[in-house]
Amino acid sequence: MSNALTSEAFLDPIIRSLIVAVVSTLLCLVTATGLGYLFSHRRFIGKTTAETFLMLPLVLPPSVVGFGLLVIFGRSSWVGRFFEWLLHQPIVFTVWAAMIASFVVAFPLMFQTVKNGFEAVNPDIREAAKIDGAGIGRLFWHIDLPLAKHAVLTGTLLAFARSIGEFGATLMIAGNIPGKTQTMPTAIYIAVETNHLALAWGWVTCTVIFSFVLLLFVYSLRKIS
Repeated sequence: MSNALTSEAFLDPIIRSLIVAVVSTLLCLVTATGLGYLFSHRRFIGKTTAETFLMLPLVLPPSVVGFGLLVIFGRSSWVGRFFEWLLHQPIVFTVWAAMIASFVVAFPLMFQTVKNGFEAVNPDIREAAKIDGAGIGRLFWHIDLPLAKHAVLTGTLLAFARSIGEFGATLMIAGNIPGKTQTMPTAIYIAVETNHLALAWGWVTCTVIFSFVLLLFVYSLRKIS
């Protein structure tokens, strides 16, 4: 058992899961922070509909999200053909597809968390900064972001934890190709199916530890804030 848990076949999905989670979390950090700020301080036509659309992956079955991504990034769509031209290969059933799937399912968690953080900023402080001549850029970098930093960090940790555990959408669009697209959740599924329980227990333990530590940080941040 110890040899199995130190083998390349065991470590490879762990490393790939971490890489996928880091990339998807960085994408969430940029997009969710920007959109969370926009939706917290701007009013525009269709805002509720747009916000509902952004939150949709949170409640949809993973298979539905995965099917939607297959349609969008498949070779029959212009988006899929663009990425095929860019990467010189179809994006479906690649590690890039796993990153996209993780990003899509993790985004709503971070978006909602960051948006709530920006909405909690005292409007009197913002108004005082505006009176002193602060523009949108200075408001964001010197007022809103520092005051909402706990929400941004919490959202980042939640997005990372969600990315680590992503299974359904990833399986649909990236598949489960050992050495190429296999992540811990998909590896666990195959290990159980093929009765490799030692490997399954190892990956499950790693996933639980990662998730527990991340959630512990989240609750610690909430106590601090």
